[in-house]
Amino acid sequence: MKERNELIRVFTGSEVSTIMLQGALEEMGIGSLVQNDSQSGMSAGIGGFPSFVDLFIQQSDLKKAEPLINEFTNANN
Repeated sequence: MKERNELIRVFTGSEVSTIMLQGALEEMGIGSLVQNDSQSGMSAGIGGFPSFVDLFIQQSDLKKAEPLINEFTNANN
């Protein structure tokens, strides 16, 4: 049976943090998708900017991405 290749959320944070992680993932050859509250129809934060942004990757890339995501999360907490 073929593995389902769905998008999964791997990070939620500020737009700056999310874009930094997205860049690091891209350097590893892992594509991603950033979605913020305004793109999903939810209310925006102060000044019209969402307060949090979500980062999604393909489920098939999770095993490769996990060490980087964990390191990034630990370093930015």
